[in-house]
Amino acid sequence: MKITRRQLAMTAAGAVGVTALAQNPALSQNPPVAAPDWDRVAREAHLQSAQALAKVDVAMLVEPAFQFRA
Repeated sequence: MKITRRQLAMTAAGAVGVTALAQNPALSQNPPVAAPDWDRVAREAHLQSAQALAKVDVAMLVEPAFQFRA
């Protein structure tokens, strides 16, 4: 049977992975960690920013003058 170095390396790497799982089965039994809900995180960050900005008083003299034209 002929085997290339690449096939030998893949076989050895597979054997190492199987051995690692056999020695520590807890790694394969742990459920994956739930990903954070990015929509909720963004909503909370936006709400916190809006609340922080609402606490700041800005004088009318500091605000730029706007002229709306229809």
